[in-house]
Amino acid sequence: MWVDPDDDPRNSEGVSPDGELATLEDFLTNYRITLRMKCEGLDAEQLSRRSVPPSSMSLLGLLRHLAETERDWRNWISDAEPLPKLYDEHDGDFDGAVAEQTEVDAAYAALAREQAATDAALAEHPDLSERLGKDGIAVRELLVHRIEEYARHCGHADLLRERIDGRVGQ
Repeated sequence: MWVDPDDDPRNSEGVSPDGELATLEDFLTNYRITLRMKCEGLDAEQLSRRSVPPSSMSLLGLLRHLAETERDWRNWISDAEPLPKLYDEHDGDFDGAVAEQTEVDAAYAALAREQAATDAALAEHPDLSERLGKDGIAVRELLVHRIEEYARHCGHADLLRERIDGRVGQ
């Protein structure tokens, strides 16, 4: 097993949260934790290791990509001018994922900062049916999309981690 069930920080045992919003937030939290778990114990070279050519996907790239995605989701729910990209060029989140500890530290910091900012922006809108931003996206749709994005990339992270050191998900 990836982690002893007694040491698993995810809420996978016991009573599930009450209500739709709490359930969606719990799923998102658990996928975020899962992604971090897939990256734990790896050095900068391992985190930046690409999957298979011609893909530029790496665990470090996924961390950077999800930070960029969190920022972009805030653009979806705002009527203001879009926030600038974190990584300028197309695929800069993956292409710039190089084997340097400063890049790893920056990626973790950016992801935490962008997650907190998006969480705070959405906390102001607890009604899942409320429509936000220029395109009128429902809060529910955005939360489900966030869960889907993290879940999909956790699947990628499973494969990347297995390629790095043979560890497989549970």
